[in-house]
Amino acid sequence: MSISNKDKAIALLNSIKTREQQAVAYVNPDKYIQHNLAISDGLAGFGAALQALPENSAKVDIKRAYQDGKYVFTHTDYTFFGPKVGFDVFRFEDGLIVEHWDNLTEKSVLNPSGRTQLDGATAVSDLDKTEENKALVTDFVDTILVNGKLAQLGRFIADGDANYLQHNSAIADGLSGLVKWHS
Repeated sequence: MSISNKDKAIALLNSIKTREQQAVAYVNPDKYIQHNLAISDGLAGFGAALQALPENSAKVDIKRAYQDGKYVFTHTDYTFFGPKVGFDVFRFEDGLIVEHWDNLTEKSVLNPSGRTQLDGATAVSDLDKTEENKALVTDFVDTILVNGKLAQLGRFIADGDANYLQHNSAIADGLSGLVKWHS
């Protein structure tokens, strides 16, 4: 029985809590690059991070997991040296994890719209729009985040748009919430 790359990434993350050794077999021992500055490359770095955790202190609750080609990305509620929320990205080659990036932040209180960093839909309902959505997000990142053309935010988010839900603990929903936070 073949296991998907998504399931391999989930198993590896869950091994933080369970200490299940089988999941390490999903990591390429010769090529694994860890992009977290606190953890060394290779299996030794991953193992050292696990060994540093106090016994039974870790919690891993994966809220979302998606696979796109050779990448798997997850959104996780962690207790990993304290309560955190994380986004993890795994790159696979030949069915093995060869790179891992994470973005961990302290778990925080509700945002001004009453949302957490983790709530919301967990299932994708519009897979037919994947390529269109990827192009939209790429344009948003390039226009707004990289080039700082904030006057063009309205191209991406309509003021009062009930579909723009913010999960940053400091920002309210909608264009007005984002503009107010940025001001």
